Amino acid sequence: MSSNAQGLRRRGAALETAILDAGWDQLLDGGYERFTIESVAERSSSARSVLYRRWPSRLDLLKAVIHHRGAIDSIPTPDTGSLRGDVLATLTEFNERRSRIIGLIAARLGAFYDEAGGSPREIRAWFVPDGPSVMDTVLERAVARGELPAMPPPRIVVLPVDLLRHELFMTMTAATPETIVEIVDVVFLPLVLDAGKP
Repeated sequence: MSSNAQGLRRRGAALETAILDAGWDQLLDGGYERFTIESVAERSSSARSVLYRRWPSRLDLLKAVIHHRGAIDSIPTPDTGSLRGDVLATLTEFNERRSRIIGLIAARLGAFYDEAGGSPREIRAWFVPDGPSVMDTVLERAVARGELPAMPPPRIVVLPVDLLRHELFMTMTAATPETIVEIVDVVFLPLVLDAGKP
């Protein structure tokens, strides 16, 4: 039996997962320029009509692929018992996972930004799972433990991850442990503790 015949026998969630995984591989290998419904159909051994029924356009498929990958690669929420420990653990995990792909994705999606008028912010919105962020949960727990009097403003909540993401984009390599500690101890903790003062 051919691989194509096997592909056509898949159904439901198994078929969709195979297509979206193949779409991610196609995006990494060929960039947005070679990311088409036809190329993903061929790579996933699926009929083009199967993809078109689910995703009418290349942009629809791209959104689904990135959202799927974001769900797979979501950052787990740590529970070390302290705000500092949780933020360090979050940034360390983010650094390990995202440093491997952030530069590659930025390069591979250049044509998307040019052709479709997209932006990194839009890509991030597709990639990040719905619901509260890890930092939201970490800070809510810190409030519940009494480490913070109240939730800080949203801009402060996202600051540690934003600073680390900027570091990864600017250096195209993983941040050092010292950089992560500096973000937490020198920038974030003084700011978040000061924000809670009356």
